Amino acid sequence: MNRSAEIICIGTELLLGDIVNGNAQYIAQQLASLGISHHYQTVVGDNPLRIQRAVAIACDRARLLIFTGGLGPTPDDLTVATLAEFFDTPLAERSEVVADLKAKFANRGRKLNDVSRRQATLPEGADILPNSVGTAPGVIWAPRKGLLVMTFPGVPREMKAMWQETARPYLQANGWANGVIHSRTLKFWGIGEETLAAKVQSLLDLENPTVAPYAGDGEVRLRISARASSVEAANEIIDPVAQKILQLSSRYCYGQDNDTLAKVVGQLLQTQSLTLSVAESCTGGGLGQLLTATPGSSAYFWGGVISYDNRVKRGLLGVDEGVLNSCGAVSKEVATLMAEGVRDRLGTDWGLSITGVAGPGGGSDEKPVGLVYIGLASAAETLTQKHLFGTDLSRDQIRQRSALSALNHLRLRLISAEGSVS
Repeated sequence: MNRSAEIICIGTELLLGDIVNGNAQYIAQQLASLGISHHYQTVVGDNPLRIQRAVAIACDRARLLIFTGGLGPTPDDLTVATLAEFFDTPLAERSEVVADLKAKFANRGRKLNDVSRRQATLPEGADILPNSVGTAPGVIWAPRKGLLVMTFPGVPREMKAMWQETARPYLQANGWANGVIHSRTLKFWGIGEETLAAKVQSLLDLENPTVAPYAGDGEVRLRISARASSVEAANEIIDPVAQKILQLSSRYCYGQDNDTLAKVVGQLLQTQSLTLSVAESCTGGGLGQLLTATPGSSAYFWGGVISYDNRVKRGLLGVDEGVLNSCGAVSKEVATLMAEGVRDRLGTDWGLSITGVAGPGGGSDEKPVGLVYIGLASAAETLTQKHLFGTDLSRDQIRQRSALSALNHLRLRLISAEGSVS
């Protein structure tokens, strides 16, 4: 029997982009944790005809329809009435909901009015899905054989409470849960999506687990998803595939799931009892911000210099004026001296520098927008990389990729010092 679910989010504000649809993300994650297949999501505005069309389509391809939004007392709260009309079901006021509304309004020092009382009018035969946080209840309803409908308010706090307190236990108790669909995401930096996909091509056709590549802003991810009886069992299925991927591309994989480059670099520095300082030009403090976003970063990150002007490069970092004049601020030589200078001035084990042309102006044929140099200095050596991020990226994208590439530059060097990278 097809027991897949469809999420239908109602609200013109979603279509206009005024609100990010976090409800769909949350419910999708919850469905996966119950092992309930979920192939479609629909967003529809506050229009009864269009809502009914969306419901008609969903009924043909899913057995569990989960609605968010459109519950409440205002004129645009159309979900319950529209569903009742679609399924040709009368509406009736529920005395228990009226009593609950009166108590909640009294608790706020108010009297229940006729407009808010409309929330107590629900389809006949539907079970109430209580709302312990807000006023608008949802329903758990089987309007047709083999079809289950659940409705939730659009307010995320209310929806989440209703899901955890009532909807999730209901689905588990009534045979909807089917183990779990658990995923692990491997994160990569310094390799393109097509190149990574080619390396793991033989794994992309697996059925359980499945492997799917995703490209972000400079980052590539491989999501490995398995269906199993439990998270532990799913991880047993995922582990060998993850190991195979790492064998094929370990140099580029910096972490998984909630890992960030800054967090991973911090762990490596802390493990090796090393300290870091940074010198930034075009990133304007972005690299330091990434590092200090990790709790406990003061154990290894000592500080930085935002040397946006050449006078700061000379005065605080000791960059030679002759080098600045002959090579320019955006050059391998200056990046090298910036890294060495900040390391020397702050007394850290490593110094990391960034200088480049973030745009949109300031580029030339010799030094185009997107040209960035990253310097990395230790007591033993200074390694400087040249990056061409391209003129098609925005200023913010170039700055972000510069900072993350600098962290990855240091990550690779620290791993190499541990003997993990050839």
